[in-house]
Amino acid sequence: MRHGKKVNHLGRTNSHRKAMLGNMATSLILHKRITTTLAKAKALRIYVEPIITKSKNDTTHSRRTVFSYLQDKDAVTILFREIAEKVATRPGGYTRIIKMENRLGDNAEMAMIELVDYNTVYGTDTAKTEKKSTRRRGGSAKAKTAAPAAKAEAAPVAEEVVEVAPVVEEAPAAEAPEAPTASAEHEENAEKGE
Repeated sequence: MRHGKKVNHLGRTNSHRKAMLGNMATSLILHKRITTTLAKAKALRIYVEPIITKSKNDTTHSRRTVFSYLQDKDAVTILFREIAEKVATRPGGYTRIIKMENRLGDNAEMAMIELVDYNTVYGTDTAKTEKKSTRRRGGSAKAKTAAPAAKAEAAPVAEEVVEVAPVVEEAPAAEAPEAPTASAEHEENAEKGE
């Protein structure tokens, strides 16, 4: 029975596993994103998140504790200077695991693990969605007072549209003679069944 055994041994001895996770944590800190197997990514998340939390408190003791895990001065420096600054307000959850296609050779489940605050590719536009207001019958005092203000704001916008409208009408006027011939050809094709 495996009761209470939470550590994934990853088919390695204790010393090999600790060395591998330390090296992977160093690579994650230096490169901000690494690709590995899903099981190793999950084990690395458990290993590296307490280290990042420890880096929020920049003392000599915490630096030495983190160095005992990572064994790399450059990684410790980057962790305490850059990464700790970015994750200062985040209460945990510093990494994200994204599943990828299986590996070609042995069909192993692959995953990409990255630091959440260093994501520059996706997710920045989707977070800015507006909250949808609920519609109620009858309305409220807020809606009645907001409506005249909205009408006052809409009036200057309408004037700007009127100024721009004549410029837009001139361009289609030059193309107008071509449009009836195209529609006439379309009607002939429609009659023929094409």
